[in-house]
Amino acid sequence: MIEITKQLKKSVELFPNLTECKSSLGPIQDALYVLGGKWRIPILVAMLEGNKHFGEIQRTINKISAKVLSHELKELELNGFITRRVYGTKPVSIEYELTEYTNSLGPVIVALREWGLLHREKVKTDWH
Repeated sequence: MIEITKQLKKSVELFPNLTECKSSLGPIQDALYVLGGKWRIPILVAMLEGNKHFGEIQRTINKISAKVLSHELKELELNGFITRRVYGTKPVSIEYELTEYTNSLGPVIVALREWGLLHREKVKTDWH
C-alpha cells in the first residue's frame, strides 16, 4: 500500500498546480473514450487471438449483439486500431485486422489490468 501512495504522489507531482492538473484531463478523457465501454478491449483481445471475421469475433465474445459489435468495430476503425478489408468474393467476405498503432495500447492495457487486480483485492478485503 505504501508503494501505491508513493506512485500516486509522484503522479500528482507531475502536475504541481491545478491548471496543469485540469489540462491533463483532456487527454485522459480521450483515452477513456477510445477504450471505454464494455466491449472494445475484449474485441481487440479476440482479434489478437487471430479472429478476423465478424462471426468469429462475435462467437469469441459472449453476449455481444451483432449491432453492438458492428458499432464498436466502426469506432475502433475510426480511431485507427483496426482496418476493414472487403473482398469481392460471393458472398462478400470482410476481414478485420489490427493495425500497428494497436501496439501502443500494450502498456495501457497492462496498467489497467494491474490496477484492476489491486482494486478487486481492495474490494474483497473491504467486504470481508
